[in-house]
Amino acid sequence: MGIDDHLAAARATLDRLTPTEAHAEWLAGAVLVDTRPEFQRAASGTIPGALLIERNHLEWRCDPSSGASVPEAVDRDVRWIVFCDEGYASSLAAASLRAVGLPRATDLAGGFQAWRQAGLPTTPPA
Repeated sequence: MGIDDHLAAARATLDRLTPTEAHAEWLAGAVLVDTRPEFQRAASGTIPGALLIERNHLEWRCDPSSGASVPEAVDRDVRWIVFCDEGYASSLAAASLRAVGLPRATDLAGGFQAWRQAGLPTTPPA
């Protein structure tokens, strides 16, 4: 199986959200998580209020039983909406969160770039 097949298999397990859907769920209490590295956030900007957890820490910060979780990880029923720059790595990240027992995790289709193109709130680049 190559990466394209792996990505397709991961996405088949997710209820991926459009930017408008993600925004509505975030306003209703879902946790929006920016997994991009600092250099991408500095170059492109951020979504105000999104939780910043770089990809290499994601599972530990979102799993309430890890001992290294963020305060938002109150239980396994949290609605995590992860995003990267264009929506590829975030699909794999969301599938990984589901694999560690967080069944409501998903990702933002098209990532930060789609959010920005939809005209939703962003901060300017650094």
